[in-house]
This record gives sequence, C-alpha cells and structure tokens, in this order.
Amino acid sequence: MSKTPGILPDHAIAALLEQKNLTTMKPLDHDQVQPASLDLRLGAKAYRVRASFLPGPRHSVADKLSRLSMHEIDLSQGAVLETGCVYIVELMEGLALPEHLSASTNPKSSTGRLDIFTRVIPDFAQEFDVIPSGYRGPLYLEISPRTFPVIVRQGSRLSQIRFRSGHSVLAEDALMALHRAETLVASDMPNISDGGIALSIDLEGEGLVGYRGKHHTGVIDVDRKAGYDILDYWEPIQGRGKGELILDPDEFYILVSREAVHVPPLFAAEMTPFDPLVGEFRVHYAGFFDPGFGHAEAGGRGARAVLEVRSHEVPFILEHGQIVGRLVYERMMDPPTALYGSGLGSNYQAQGLKLSKHFRAG
Repeated sequence: MSKTPGILPDHAIAALLEQKNLTTMKPLDHDQVQPASLDLRLGAKAYRVRASFLPGPRHSVADKLSRLSMHEIDLSQGAVLETGCVYIVELMEGLALPEHLSASTNPKSSTGRLDIFTRVIPDFAQEFDVIPSGYRGPLYLEISPRTFPVIVRQGSRLSQIRFRSGHSVLAEDALMALHRAETLVASDMPNISDGGIALSIDLEGEGLVGYRGKHHTGVIDVDRKAGYDILDYWEPIQGRGKGELILDPDEFYILVSREAVHVPPLFAAEMTPFDPLVGEFRVHYAGFFDPGFGHAEAGGRGARAVLEVRSHEVPFILEHGQIVGRLVYERMMDPPTALYGSGLGSNYQAQGLKLSKHFRAG
C-alpha cells in the first residue's frame, strides 16, 4: 500500500482486509465500504453501563465492562435501546493497523439525524473516536439515544471509520486556493479560519426551515427505511419571515446550511462543531463528507449540509446567516473507485433540508 499522505479510498480500505489490517467477525456487507470510509457493524451483545467511560492507558474496554456493566442484552434478534441510557457494544470490525496508519470515527449521517449519540472506544484509549497508528485490538461503540428510543440488532451500522496516512489536512492557504478552483461552499467571500471553511444557517423565508424532535414517541428501527410518518416524531418549524429561531435548552433540531457544499473527487471533508465560545449552541454531531458529495458529475449539484443542533444551558437565538460549523478538507491518498452518489445508494446526495432515511417523504 502507498504511504503517500492522505485519506484511504475505497479500494485501499478493501485491501486492509486482505492484508489482515482489518479483521471482521463476519464477511463485509456488499455496500459497507464507502468512497472514503467503512461502516462499522454492531456485534451480538450490548452492555448497559452506569455511565460513559474511557478505559485509560492501563485497561481494556472489557476490563471496564466487568466492573461497570449492569446487564447484558442480546442483539441477535433486535432489542430496544432506551433514551437517557448508555450502552456499550463490541463491533464486528477490529484493527491491526501498521505504524503509518491511524483512523478516526464518526456517527453515520442517519445516526446523527436520529439524535443517537455514539462514540467509538478502542482499548487503552484516552480519547473517543481516535484510533492511534499501529493500534491492534477490538473496537467498541458507546450508544446513547437522546430523543427517540431505537431498535438495533447485530449488524446494524451506526458509525463509520476513516483511515489516514500521515497528515493530510489542508492548510488555510491551500483551502482558499481549492475553494477558488472548485467552489467548496456557495459563497463569494468564504470565511476561512481555524483550519476550516465556515457554514452558516438557513432560516430565511416563510416556509419550512427545520424540525424539532418530539418527546415520548414510539421506537425507531434503525434498519427500517421510509417506515415512519414525520409528524409522529417531528414538529415542523416555519420561518414566518423572521429569519431567526430560539433554541430551547436540550431540545434537538434538524436545520440546514445556507451554503451548498462541494467535496471534489480527490478530497474528503469533515464537519467540526463550532466554537462554543461564540454562543450556547453547537452542531451536535460532527460528520464525514465523502469525495463527490455535492459534485455535479455525481448528481449532487446544490447539496447542502444538514445540521443537528442543540442549545445548552440557556435559550439561544440563531439568526439567518449565523456561522454554526466549519468544514475541514483533507487530501485523498488516491482517487476512490466510486464517488458519493454514483450508484452507491447514497441517501443524501443533492439534499436540502432532509430528515434521516427512516421517514417517509411527504
């Protein structure tokens, strides 16, 4: 495998399995490898734990579970995970990374849009969602549904992993040059700082500008597509020409970026939460954007970023055009075999304001 700095594309991820740098309890699903990431699958057992934890440099996750687990849940036939509870599940995929490869993880888009809080934990970890170079061992997923109770089962995919060699993040000058050449966000004067390019919120107009999650709803099966009525789970938010929205503390909102987003084929991007020092809100879930997201040749002209937003501590007023997050771009090690949206069954290419795939349109 090439050691050129960059994010590993789909064919290099597949090669990790052949080289035994990636281990699996069952063969990979046919659509598990994405252009620049790999979906991770839940194993057969979930453990309800008293609280979230990190194992620290002297302990495996299994060591901690032996002390903190309250009870074990069989996922082979599916099980309900309740809101406000914390669960740990060993994933089907494990790693035996070479010294030149590291990895990071994130919730899948559909997971974030259901307000399911997830973080990957490797053994001996001192931080979540970061897998150091040379790591050898299992991976575990912390799961905490926040708004809706959910049904999951062995093989359900809630998170994804991205592999990288070396340092591949674009510096600000390179990011500006790429924007001038490729129009990364639909803005003539992009705000580029802190290593990323800003996204702002769209609250303009009289009509629908977002959704707020309802409480005390029925369960949602994470593997069931287009199976639920939107109004049973969401309160639509109308703009009414105000151009602003008051975020209530600890409520969950689905909103959309003002700018269309473009990820060129030789790059990948990641949404980072906005600095909380500028306001009592944050984009709740960071997310991966695969090569080809919003790319015209892949059917994505005009794709906007859907944002999962929370306010903390106090009510906070969001105004149209206010910055809510930043996109960090990284180089790909090689071009992917397929782009996001190109025959991959991608759910969110060319999207505007859109809930997760679990809800029926209209």
